[in-house]
Amino acid sequence: MDSKDIFEPWIDPAVRVGVGWLRLGVEIVGASIVAVGVLVALAQCVRALTWRQGADFNAIRLVLSRYLALALEFQLGADILSTAIAPSPQEIAKLGAIAIIRTALNFFLSREMREEQDLAAHEKPVHARANGQAPAPAPGLAAAPEE
Repeated sequence: MDSKDIFEPWIDPAVRVGVGWLRLGVEIVGASIVAVGVLVALAQCVRALTWRQGADFNAIRLVLSRYLALALEFQLGADILSTAIAPSPQEIAKLGAIAIIRTALNFFLSREMREEQDLAAHEKPVHARANGQAPAPAPGLAAAPEE
């Protein structure tokens, strides 16, 4: 009797169970990241409203969107794991659709984060001038000589 014949009946089920548990773990990590992101953003929002300071809701959105983008990566990884063991054509098609949707979400979320960061960088000097503070010169640029 060959050793392959001895181990083959239980290796496939063991691998399926192991991948199933791994997938569940990755999904839990992704869901936990979303939960932490929501709690952090909520805490920042409550703090901004409680202290009656000028709430920068764009900054809060950026914090939440970073957590969501990371969680999307974990969820996509979990989806890939779910079809790792002998996938059927239907499972592959489902994974493809999910991957396209999640990748598109992540792309647009990342693009929005970049736009918000650029907007925030351009708004800082405006807010500084409005508050009577001289904005710091841009890095790499010398201050204009005073006449």
